[in-house]
Amino acid sequence: MEKLIERGMYASRWLLAPLYFGLSLTLLALVLKFFQEIFHVLPHVFDVAETDLVLTILSLIDMALVGGLLVMVMLSSYENFVSQLDIGDDTEKLGWLGKMDSSSLKNKVAASIVAISSIHLLKVFMNAKNIDAEHLKWYVILHLTFVASAFAMGMLDKLTKH
Repeated sequence: MEKLIERGMYASRWLLAPLYFGLSLTLLALVLKFFQEIFHVLPHVFDVAETDLVLTILSLIDMALVGGLLVMVMLSSYENFVSQLDIGDDTEKLGWLGKMDSSSLKNKVAASIVAISSIHLLKVFMNAKNIDAEHLKWYVILHLTFVASAFAMGMLDKLTKH
C-alpha cells in the first residue's frame, strides 16, 4: 500500500505539466500584446511626443522582461519538478537549462521582479505630472519592498548554503 501511495504521489508531479504549458500560452498572449503596441505606435511615431514614445518603449521592455521571466520559470520549473527536458544534441540548448535549482530560480525571479518594478517606476516618474504625490509615494514604497525582499532572499540563500 505504501509503495502504491508513493508512486501515485511521485506520478502526480505530472499534474504540473499543463500549468507550465499554460505559461507558454500566456507567453503567446504577451507576444500578441507586444506587437499590438508596436503596430499602434508606428503609424504615429512622428506625431507622438518624445515622452510618450519613451513610455511606450519602456512598456515594450517591460513585456520583454516578463517574457524572459515566463520562459525561465516555465522551463526551469518543469525541469526541477516534473522531468528533464529531452533536447537532442543537435538542438541549441540554453546555457542555464538544467543548472538552475529551485533556490536559484527563486533568486532569479526576485531579481527579475526588481528589474520590472524599476522600469515601471521609471515610467511612473516620467509621467509624474499626471500622478498625485500619494500614489508616487506608494509606488516607491512598493519598489523598495521588492528590492528589500530580493536582497533578503539572496542573503538567506547565501547564509543557508554555507
